[in-house]
Amino acid sequence: MRRFRRLSQLLFFVFFLILFFAARDPYKTPVPSEIFLQSSPLAAVTVFLTSRSLFAPMLLSVVVLILSLVLGRIFCGWVCPLGTIIDAADKFIKPKIGFMAPAGTRWKNAKFIILIAILIASLFSVQWAGYFDPLALLWRTFTVVIFPVVSFISFTLFQLIFNIGLFEDAAYWLYDLSQKTVLPMQQPVFLQGGLILFVFAVILFSSTVSKRFWCRNICPLGALLALVSRRRLLQHDVNSACTACGLCQSSCRMAAIADDLSTSAAECIECGECLDTCPEKAIHYAFRISPPQPLDLSRRHVIQAGLLGVSGVVFGHALGRGEKQSTVIRPPGALQEKEFVDTCIRCLQCVKICNSTGGCLQPTFLQAGWEALWTPRVEPGLGYCEFDCTLCGQVCPSGAIRELQPSEKKKTKIARAVFDKNRCIPWAAHKDCLVCEEHCPVADKAIKFERREISTPDGDLLTVKLPYVVEELCIGCGICEYKCPVSGDRGIVMAPINRDADAFTL
Repeated sequence: MRRFRRLSQLLFFVFFLILFFAARDPYKTPVPSEIFLQSSPLAAVTVFLTSRSLFAPMLLSVVVLILSLVLGRIFCGWVCPLGTIIDAADKFIKPKIGFMAPAGTRWKNAKFIILIAILIASLFSVQWAGYFDPLALLWRTFTVVIFPVVSFISFTLFQLIFNIGLFEDAAYWLYDLSQKTVLPMQQPVFLQGGLILFVFAVILFSSTVSKRFWCRNICPLGALLALVSRRRLLQHDVNSACTACGLCQSSCRMAAIADDLSTSAAECIECGECLDTCPEKAIHYAFRISPPQPLDLSRRHVIQAGLLGVSGVVFGHALGRGEKQSTVIRPPGALQEKEFVDTCIRCLQCVKICNSTGGCLQPTFLQAGWEALWTPRVEPGLGYCEFDCTLCGQVCPSGAIRELQPSEKKKTKIARAVFDKNRCIPWAAHKDCLVCEEHCPVADKAIKFERREISTPDGDLLTVKLPYVVEELCIGCGICEYKCPVSGDRGIVMAPINRDADAFTL
């Protein structure tokens, strides 16, 4: 069983990688790249509670719940890609002696407290699940940390091969193929990489306390599946051949086996370690209907969870949302700001796929308040919103970004362009520059020129084409800011608009 479980983990992890790197053109992949994210019951429940609406694609998570009701937490042990990485890391990161048993029993209820707090916050339209959901967390880490590293290594190797001059035809063919399939058009640069890497490293190195410390004690998705698994049909049985040697208990990576050698249906992830280590082969499975096992969750724990969730909501509303909302630019098709922040699960799937075109989306830090941490925002200085691109809405797993038709996308206003007359070349240096107008993708050009005669300090008269923005035509795609030849702060910048207005389209 252990071999089959490892094979399953490997296959699902490879499947996750294929979906991740194939997240470039949804129309060319037979399986949607967001299918993993939509299979999370935690994300589905919290999005439903925060938005008060049902996003149909997330009904896929019901399959995971049904499997848990029959087979227990098989998703955690056989499918979850983050669990697979943690298992691999546990081969190198060994628990400290004396910490394993306490960590396996003392803190296991923390995940239920976190789950209850997340659900209570969701009732008040505060989205916390995205920070803890293992699928969103892993996709976010791969997007901001792993993907840029892989791209940098790949581009460096290709450049080295090109410089050497060996197998040039094959190298250029492979390079073109890579850019059409897995590699971006240019080296990606993402913000918040250090913070996201730190969170991921903490999860991995928590294994110094106990095996699968995150899965045992913190993961709220595991807690949700544990609640469902209490009524599972597949039960562990121990026959009379058992000699109470304790090998099963010591080998259990989830501390799911008690001192009396009974197995907790809520904690067991069906890893099969106990079956393979039992010298008498006394452990076997049987399908039967049994009463749900009680949880060791006291009233005090529930009260703590409730206070944690409510205090987070109160703290968030005390800081306020409105003042900082206008400081960020959201992707085209994004819901109005409050609904967007409440519905987004912070997976950064949109940020990953945007990098295959203009590459303007970046994770937000505190520019829009702490509640909007790691939601996507447009950063025109690093990229621009491609005029014909609708990818972010196609892959959003929660519906926070609506899928737009190309004709609708071309009329969707996400920002407004503003000239800085102290830095714009025609305004500041009195020299003609047509770059912004040339790159403007709007058919009638949202940037136009007015000819004026300028008097120089020497008394000469110069005729200069001074640019200005036609507000009614500009959609705020940011290509003019990205292409502006002025170094440092650009001569034209994108200013946010009021996204809580009734309409965003021209």
